Amino acid sequence: MLALSLIAVHGFAVSRNTHSSDPLSAGLYIVATPIGNLGDITLRAVEILSRCDAVACEDTRVTGKLLKHLEIAKPLWRYDDHSDEKARERLIESMRSKAVVLVSDAGTPLVSDPGYRLVNDARREGIAVTVLPGACAAIAGLTLAGLPNDRFLFAGFLPNKAKARRETLEGLAAIDATLIFYETAPRLLASLEAIGTLWPYREIAVTRELTKLHEECRRGLSAGLIAWYETHPPKGEIVLLVSPPEEEQASADDIDRMLAEALGRTKPSQAAAEVARSTGYERKALYARALELQRR
Repeated sequence: MLALSLIAVHGFAVSRNTHSSDPLSAGLYIVATPIGNLGDITLRAVEILSRCDAVACEDTRVTGKLLKHLEIAKPLWRYDDHSDEKARERLIESMRSKAVVLVSDAGTPLVSDPGYRLVNDARREGIAVTVLPGACAAIAGLTLAGLPNDRFLFAGFLPNKAKARRETLEGLAAIDATLIFYETAPRLLASLEAIGTLWPYREIAVTRELTKLHEECRRGLSAGLIAWYETHPPKGEIVLLVSPPEEEQASADDIDRMLAEALGRTKPSQAAAEVARSTGYERKALYARALELQRR
């Protein structure tokens, strides 16, 4: 018979199967952990964490707090994207005889978190790999934002440098899907400004502190969101979403304003290309208009 125990997790009762006599098969177990509210830990995750031989994690302090809260004691092995090949080889070797869980500090491992090389190597070596789905900030942000979700692209973090950030966004401009990015509070305004420069009429959703006490979802165009966050500096981790390209055309005044802004930093041909990507207008006509504006 299974021994059952209850753990209070932020007001929730989580049933834990201790499985005291059932060994867990050797291999790699990819386990999603809460992104904020500890009540989002799954029953299956608690069970596997209780029965595994060891846990590979980004930060032993972070994972140690979670396991302590769940009343679970396991060896913690540090593993992240900075771990060298020898550390990965040792982990792979241990999985031949032990059940090893991989977690990130929060959310689903491998989604902008460590684990890709480890999973890839484990599969190549014939190690059994099992996934335990659960919390994921990108999906939580998408469902909360209310933007089109029939097609979406998760693009991770935007580059920190302005030029690389702009080039990344330009490469995504034509994709007919909601775009999802991870962002940090100190970089939010820079990202909103970059998005607004290219796509001033695409709706943006800023979702932050997901599942936590001060969870927020704020939607609007880039200009309005920039004005808000300039006077209300954000805190916490952020999922930034951008709606798909719209079919409707911008007005002539809008086009002139966008061309004028682009001409302030680049030549007419490039200004026309930028506005064409953002609005869908013909590049040749935009180039002719850019030349007119430049002569004024």
